[in-house]
This record gives sequence, C-alpha cells and structure tokens, in this order.
Amino acid sequence: MKALILAGGKGTRLGEKTQLTPKPMLLIGEKPVLQHQVELFKSYGITDITFLVNHLSESIVEHFGDGSALGVRISYYNEREPLGTAGGLKDLEGILSEDFILLYGDVMLNMDLSRLLDFHQAKNSECTVVVHPNDHPQDSDLVEIDDSRRVTEFHSKPHAEGKFYRNLVNAGLYVMSPSILRYIKRGKKADFGHDIFPNICRKINMFGYNTAEYLKDMGTPARLEKVTSDYLSGRIERSSYKYKRACIFLDRDGVINEDTDLISRHEDLNIFEFVPEAIKRINQSEYLSVVITNQSVVARNLCSYDEVKVIHNKMEALLGEQGAYLTGIYFCPHHPDGGFPGENVNYKVNCSCRKPKPGMLLEAAKEFNINLQKSWMVGDSDRDIKAGRAAGCKTIAVRTGRSTHTSKLYPDYWFEDLTEAVSFILGNPYQKVVEKVDKHVVKNGVKPFVIAVGGRARSGKSSLSKNIEQWFEGQGKKVLHVELDKWILPQTQRGNAKNVFDRYQIPLLTKDLQSLIKGKKVTAPGYTIDPMAVHEPVTYDPSGFEIIILDGVVALSMPEIRELTHQKLFVKIDSELHKQRFFDYYHWRGKTESEIFYLFESRLKDENKLIDMDIDYADIVI
Repeated sequence: MKALILAGGKGTRLGEKTQLTPKPMLLIGEKPVLQHQVELFKSYGITDITFLVNHLSESIVEHFGDGSALGVRISYYNEREPLGTAGGLKDLEGILSEDFILLYGDVMLNMDLSRLLDFHQAKNSECTVVVHPNDHPQDSDLVEIDDSRRVTEFHSKPHAEGKFYRNLVNAGLYVMSPSILRYIKRGKKADFGHDIFPNICRKINMFGYNTAEYLKDMGTPARLEKVTSDYLSGRIERSSYKYKRACIFLDRDGVINEDTDLISRHEDLNIFEFVPEAIKRINQSEYLSVVITNQSVVARNLCSYDEVKVIHNKMEALLGEQGAYLTGIYFCPHHPDGGFPGENVNYKVNCSCRKPKPGMLLEAAKEFNINLQKSWMVGDSDRDIKAGRAAGCKTIAVRTGRSTHTSKLYPDYWFEDLTEAVSFILGNPYQKVVEKVDKHVVKNGVKPFVIAVGGRARSGKSSLSKNIEQWFEGQGKKVLHVELDKWILPQTQRGNAKNVFDRYQIPLLTKDLQSLIKGKKVTAPGYTIDPMAVHEPVTYDPSGFEIIILDGVVALSMPEIRELTHQKLFVKIDSELHKQRFFDYYHWRGKTESEIFYLFESRLKDENKLIDMDIDYADIVI
C-alpha cells in the first residue's frame, strides 16, 4: 500500500518557528514529525511514500532524500501552487491504482495501522476517515456516523443553535480508493473535510474509524508544546492499540447527570456541575472514559433510539463546553419484561448488553483494546457494580444517584461523587502505605499475616483496606477481608448501648476474631444500614488465606486481638474533613440537619474520643 503525506503547508499559526523551517520538519523530541510518520508507516510494512510538498520543500528533500536511509522509498510531488488538502491530489490520479493512505503532515500520531486497514477492508470502504473526540467540539467540524460506522454527515462550524451533534472530529488520516479523486476538480483549491467529503459521503461507502489512539496536530505553539511533552513522557508510545489501556467506565444517570427517572427528552438532562472537571481530569490522565448506561426508555416507548442519541449528543456538548470529552458511549435500549401497553416490542428482549450483564463493557474493551483488570466501573446501583465485577473491573459506588440507597451489593469503594472517585483513582493515595505493608509481609513471612486497620468512621479505613486487599491479590495471594461492621448491633437493639464498644458487641467480636485468626470458621451476625432489612449472617473461613485484613472502627481497640496482629494501621482524619464526610453521609441517608448534628455530637463523646486513643497502638499512622 502507498502512503501520501501532505507536507506543503506554511504553518503560519506557528509564527517565527516556520519562517525558515517547514511545519512538518519541526522537531518532536530528536526527530521531525515527518520522520515519526515515516517510521510508523515502515513499522507496518508501508514503504512506498510520496510527500506532497511546496513551502520550503528543499529542507525536506535534503533531510529524507530517496528514503533509503530509513528503509523506505520516498518520492516527491511539488505543488506549483497551494491547492488545499485535496486539490493537489488530482494530478496523482493516474499513478494511484489501489487504495492508499493519506496523512496530514502536521499530525503527530501513534496507532495500530493494521486494525485501521482491517476495518477499511472489512467494511468494503471507499474512504475511511479516522475520527476521535476532542475537548472543543463547539468550534470544530464534526463527523456523524451511524451504528454501522457509516459516515452520514459532516457538520461544519459554526453549528446551528439548539442542535446537538456527536463529538467526533476528523483526525487528518484517511484510507482511500483512487476513485475518490474523481470528485476533485483539477486546478481548483479544495479541502477534503469542507469541500469534498460533505458532498460525497452519502454517495459512496464512507466509514468513520473511531480510535482512542494518539493523533494530534501540532499546528499551534501550545499544541506543539503539548505534543512534545506527550512524546517525552512516553504517552504517545503507550497510546497505540499495540498496548492495552485502562478505562474508567461511567454509568450515566446518577453519576454524570441528575437521575430524574427515565429521561426521554434532552431538555431534562442536567449534568452535575462538578462532572465536567472530573471527566477532564480523566482525559488528562492515560485512562479512557466510557459511558455504559441502560436506557430502557426505548423499550418502554417513551422515546426513540435516535432521541436517546440526541440526549447523549447534548451530554457531549455540555462536557465539551468545559473542555471535557468521552472516549465512547454505549447504551442498552432493551428491557426483558414485556406485555405492557404501549411498549416497543422490538426492544423487549432478554439481551446480552443490559447491565448487570457485562456486554457493553466487553464490547468497549474490544473496540478500544481495554485492559478490564486495570479498569474501574463507577456507578450508583447494584446493576453497575455487578456488571463491573462480571467484566473483571474494580468497582466504585457514588452517592449522587438514587439507586445506592437501596443497594444490597457492596462495591470495592464508596465515594460521595465522581470528583472523589476520580481523585482516588488518579491519586492512588495509599500507594506508599501499601508498599510499606508489603515489605513487612515479605520480611515477616508468617501465614496468615494479620493486618488490622482502625480509625474513626468515614476516615477512609475501608478504602485503605480494599487497596491492600487488591494489592496482594494482584500478587496472586489469597486475602480474607473481614469487615468488623458485620458485628454491629442492629439499630433496633442499641437501646442499652452506652458507647461504640457496646454497639460492636466487643466480647463476641473478640472471641470470634481469636477463633478466626487461629484458623477456625466464624459467622458474624451481619449488618446493613437499612433499618427495615433483614440482617443476614456472614461466614468467614480463613482456610488457605495468606493475608487476613481486619477492617473496622474498633480494629485496634481489643487488646487480645492486637496481640495476634502483625501490622496495625490507624487512619487519621482532619476534624473538619471528618465532619463534612459525616454530614454528607447522613444527608444521603435521609436524616435532617438537626438529627445529624445530634448524632455527630453523640459520636464525638461515645465513639471518636475512645477510638482516637487507638493511635498509640498503631505501627503506621496514615
């Protein structure tokens, strides 16, 4: 296959940088961007390359020559006058006999070209346009593709007021049949994105290849600086589908936007004010951001399939206005229960995509080459957590949705909202502590190694404990995570409880933990925050476990248990932050301000004062 690279632009937006150097010859690291492009093509066996040159072409010819030094064959076509991205290709019509790749010379990229070419061939495409989302769709030319990836329309800026389009932009890389050149007029200046593609997309087999890989033009000083930084950090190399990527999967309703129940109109979509910044932080990291959402409004016939897409287009537009974007959006329009008046029977099916099944996560993993074991599912319902677990992801529940109030399934982590969740994932605040614990485990060598994690309620004990659990499981060790809250008395039985130790039934808890550490199976009474729910007993069997984690407020409060633990951790929390978390949590539980204040003051006296004394027993204070 032949590759054409458009290398004749003047690069006026780069100012004095391109007065003596053509834009494609600016250095990214130690090599011109044009050389990075040539070396990528060569790595995929594409060695027949033509540069379309004009401005300061002598320096390009001098640097590359015939390409033999790089193991390729380079030829040149010198445009007599600049004719845009399309106009100059008309003169090559006679020498192009098979499909070819066309790349803009100011695009720094790293991608798996084999996947792109396989896609082009599988679709029997005459023209494949590489597309991706960006962080400013409101002032970008956007590409519309349908579910089969067929390009249906190009939306040039400025966009019509009140219209919402999918955030997909032309990335400056195409795979084309020579037949496309018949739509170019000889000697006339033309641009593929503005003049050619919009007029032919419905006449030919044109498809959009949506990729999360790295393609970024370096045509402004800020973009050149960013591309250089990404190259030097290794981000560009790691972005290729040659390597699996980690992803933060996001439920929609209750995580990204207010859950007003069965949203069927774009007017009813209200994004939480903190969400754009949280997703922007994901974009700035190396995690992908993919929405996974059940939308049974289609099956219920409350709106059409296409109307859900418009809702999602609005979501992308609102995020884009604040510099954030989503790698992808997957939604399930189905519902398994049929027989209701007015329903859309075509979508009343037992599908493989509706959460709690992991179908949508698996589909995204295939499309974007995602490492599910290193990924996260952030949701607000049992369905989200089950789907994440079924796909092999770590799971987070946030309290901004309605569904978590009735959740009966414990996620790996709980956080107030998406901001907290993203901060935890990206910040990895317990990494150094976990590494210290790991060294102690290795040095001690005892099995089972018992770790006690104590501290105030809402201090972050459970998050630390889960982090330790996942760390050692990642090493192939068997870890038993024992939640001491399972011994808490139900609220209806706390009448005689004078303090935290009475609420935790300390004599029973001490006896059970002694038996557990000595290798015996124990059954905890069980506890749930729902006062109306039945408390189901939980059995812990330590057989074969190499690590036992005792996670709870009173984990360091029992002398008999302290003697049996090998590492004692105490999670300390700032008083103001603790108060904020306490109030946020009980607001979520539905308590009034006065009820929360009374409870907080009570806990200061009968719990926190006692638990804070445990810091003296800790080997590590966080």
